[in-house]
Amino acid sequence: MKPTLIIGGGIVGLFSAYFLQKEGIEVTVIDRTDLQDNCSTGNAGMIVPSHIIPLAAPGMVTKGIAWMFSSKSPFYIHPRLDYKLLQWCLLFFRSANEKQVAKAIPYLKNLSLLSKALYLDFKAEHPEAALALQEKGLMMAYQTEGVEKEEIEFAHLARKYGLEAEILTPEDIRKVEPNLELKARGAVLFPGDAHLDPGALYGFLKKYLEEKGVQFLSKTQVLGFEKSGSKIEAVLTDQGKIEAEKIVLCGGSWSGELAKQLGFTLPMMGGKGYSFIQKNQPEIKQATILTEQKVAVSPYGETVRFGGTLEIAGTNQKVDMRRVQGIFESINRYYPSFETKFPEENQIWKGLRPCSPDGLPYIGFAPTYSNVLVGSGHSMMGISLAPATGKLLAELHQQKDTTMEIAGFEVGRFA
Repeated sequence: MKPTLIIGGGIVGLFSAYFLQKEGIEVTVIDRTDLQDNCSTGNAGMIVPSHIIPLAAPGMVTKGIAWMFSSKSPFYIHPRLDYKLLQWCLLFFRSANEKQVAKAIPYLKNLSLLSKALYLDFKAEHPEAALALQEKGLMMAYQTEGVEKEEIEFAHLARKYGLEAEILTPEDIRKVEPNLELKARGAVLFPGDAHLDPGALYGFLKKYLEEKGVQFLSKTQVLGFEKSGSKIEAVLTDQGKIEAEKIVLCGGSWSGELAKQLGFTLPMMGGKGYSFIQKNQPEIKQATILTEQKVAVSPYGETVRFGGTLEIAGTNQKVDMRRVQGIFESINRYYPSFETKFPEENQIWKGLRPCSPDGLPYIGFAPTYSNVLVGSGHSMMGISLAPATGKLLAELHQQKDTTMEIAGFEVGRFA
């Protein structure tokens, strides 16, 4: 029996392997990297059912144009002559409207809630995994009147869709953060959110899968595919031909290039982000988004990770220290007494978040293929949405009814 081949060893690929091996499927995971440091290992590690608004939302186009004039801004598209980028931007512009957002919200909410439930199941099933999973919620802290209005409006919207949201005053914030000042007009707390250590999750899951017999082929570049009618018979790589019963495409920011080799359209751009770790002095207790700067704060006791920026960069992985400087400067803007030290370049994590133009992931069968599945395009919510995506892909693989409706994630929606 030929194995199911998962192309892409990020967290979505690993959770797909996790649920497939539970079904008794022989699985091989291949990846172009050494599987040591990728987009899944150094992000903010946030599990965010509250994030029901996709990236392509009304107002993002205007904000994006304004932010493009600052090298330290939260969102940046480097202007360049690139047809792929132009196509993506046009689709993004078309998707950034209220009708599309209203259509997307139920899908994102249900996918996120399914993922949160699966994380809790995972924690119960694997108590030996030191994931630093903390169910303390997520606080959206703001400093300006304009953003305050936006966040409170969003809190009301979240409540409308059945999510818990608490509007906090500065006095309330001091109770949440007793050890240091958080300079803010107020905040919105989403108690249903959580965060974990993404590196610990990735390391545990990979080791567990290896022990369960999942084969990993690192530093393996996909060169092409052997096709027969509506099926892929084998994947051609720089390490030789690999025959496969089914293919699961979880290639992150490279998924668009792989789809092109398969002959279908999968608009995707890599959204580069950065993070770094600091000693947590004085101790920050609450996972927080510094909303004006779009900086994520993930505390883990003695350390805290700061991460942010979304730089639409294709597959360019070069570190832009100006972007890191923007994250760093935001720390004392919100936490005046926090002890900061600018990181060395080798202490900075970078990763390319796979961004679809409408902010929704691609989950389902590839157009025209009967044995190719796709799970990609999760933007900045790969960790948050990975378990649900993996479970849905395993259900589709086994021709079972899916746990939730997935029409909004149709792989060929931009064909």
